[in-house]
Parts: sequence; structure tokens; C-alpha cells
Amino acid sequence: MAGGAARWWPLAAVLVAGLSLAASVVLWQRVARVQEELARRSADTQADAAATRALAEQALATVAELQARIGVAELKLSEVALQRSQLEELMLSVSRSRDDALVQDLEAALRLAIQQSQLTGSVQPIVVALQGAQQRIERAAQPRLNPVQRAIARDLERIRAASLLDVPALVTRLDELARSVDEWPLRAGPPMDEPVGTPEPVAVERETPHEPEPAAAPAKAADDPWARWRAAVQPWVEAGWARLRAAARDLVRIRRIDQPEAVLLAPEQAYFLRENVRLRLLNARLGVLARQFDSARADVRAVERHLRRYFDTDSARVRQALQTLAELQRDLRHETLPRPDETLAALAAAAGGR
Repeated sequence: MAGGAARWWPLAAVLVAGLSLAASVVLWQRVARVQEELARRSADTQADAAATRALAEQALATVAELQARIGVAELKLSEVALQRSQLEELMLSVSRSRDDALVQDLEAALRLAIQQSQLTGSVQPIVVALQGAQQRIERAAQPRLNPVQRAIARDLERIRAASLLDVPALVTRLDELARSVDEWPLRAGPPMDEPVGTPEPVAVERETPHEPEPAAAPAKAADDPWARWRAAVQPWVEAGWARLRAAARDLVRIRRIDQPEAVLLAPEQAYFLRENVRLRLLNARLGVLARQFDSARADVRAVERHLRRYFDTDSARVRQALQTLAELQRDLRHETLPRPDETLAALAAAAGGR
């Protein structure tokens, strides 16, 4: 029993060694396969890593390109937004209603008429503009423009009732005064209202036929030559005496002179005095046309002072000129041109309420 056991131990050892060898071989094969698999997988991993790096580089290039495209797209988007805002404004201006365009047109026309009225000094441009606006509103037939129409009617009534200066009439009177300066007599010269050195007409009494006297009177006159000579010469003497008396009356004139320097005015100074007065009147005319009534009134007062100082105030022409100058001083006054404020306010309300 013991010898049999001893005989089986080597066989068992050999069998165990064979099994161990077989197990080692199998294990070695498995390890080799694992190494091969690891090497293959390592190669695959490296290939995948290389491919991944290539894809990453491509992705980076694509991202950079996309960023550039995005920047260009943002720039184009801002341009499109700007064009859109401009297009919206254009559409709003195009889509503005006819009433709004009418209100703006009426307001512009009315303000232009106000400027023309200020330049010309007449309210006629404002009246014409208001009448045209009233007709256009009536043709439009829009209920919301009724307040504007009522404001136009009130402004028309107020402007027509306003009293303004008649500038053409003032200019005409100044022109007439400037033309008549040469006809005004000076204190230093003879009066121009009546001719100088012309004797008054002498009334010569015609011989009236007398009734026949008794026969003794003709016989007596025929016998007296002195009576016949006196009857023939007496009419000539009376006519000569009348002419002499008229000439003497023209040689000596007695007048009251309160300002001696006006009488001592030389002829050439009289010429310049008349020209100065005429220039003053022309300056007043320009002041009236330029709506400078203060300067025009000052020139008229200066002309009146010259007339009272150097011209003959007893003359009818000078008195008439002084009366005209007084009327001009009364008429030359500042007046504010009426404005259609109610219509402008109604147009602004209509434009703001659209």
C-alpha cells in the first residue's frame, strides 16, 4: 500500500507538472492575445487620437470662419436694421393721411402770408391765405377740421375790422408836398401868391352922356378954352396917378418879422433850403415805405419847423402845406399788424391730434 502510493507520487507530480505546463501555455497564449489586443487597441487609439486632432483643427478653422461670417452677418444685420428704420419712417410719411397733409400745407401757407404781410405792411396776404384755407377745408369736408374753419372765420372778421395805416395815401401826400416845395414863398422874397410889380387895374370912368343943358351952356363952354383942355387932359392925369400909386405901393412893403435871419437868407441859400426840405420829405417817404414811422415823423416835424421859420406863413400854399404836415404827424403812428393766432392754434391742435 505504501509502495503503491510511492509509485503514484511521481505520476501525480508529472501529471500536475503537465497540467501546470498546459495551464501556463494557455495563460501565455491568453497573455499574448491580450498584448496583441492591447497593441491593436493602442494603435487604434493613436489613429483615433490623430483623427481627433485633425478634426479638432478642422473644427477650430471652421469656428474661426464661422466667427468671421457671424461678424459680417452682424454688420449686415445692423445695416438692414437701419434700412428698416428708414423704410418705416418713409412708410409713415407716405401713409400720412390726406387731412394731415392738408393741415401742414395750410399752416405753411399761412406762415408765409404772415411774412409777406410784415414785409408789405398790408393784411391783404393774410386775408387771401385765410380765404383760400377756408375754401380748401370746405372742399375736404372733414368733421375734425370744423374747429379750424370756425377759427378762420373769427380771424377773418377780426382782421377785416382792424384799422390800419393807408401807406399809399401817406406816400402820395408826401410826394405832392415834395413837388410843391418850389411854389412855397420865402420870407426873404416877394410873395408868390400874387404877381410882383403889376399895378392894380385902374378904373377909368367913362364919360356918361349928360342930358342936354340949356342952349346957354354950350355957348359958354365953346367960349372957354381952359375948360376944353381940362376936360381932355383930366382922364390921362387920373390914370397916371393911379399907376404911380400902385407902383409906389409895390416898392415899399411893411411886414412883421419875428425871425430876422429868415429875411437875410441869400438866394443860393434859399435854393439849398428848398432842396433840404425836399430831401426831408423824401426821407419821410422812405421811412413810411420801410415802416419806420418814428423817423418819418421826425422828418415831418423838421419840415414843419423849416416852414414856420423860413417860409411865409401868410401864404395860402404854405398854410395848406402846414395843414398837410399836421395831418401826416397825426396819421403816422405805430400799429401792430393783426395775426391769425386762433387759426394757427387750431391747426396745431388738429396736427397734434392725428
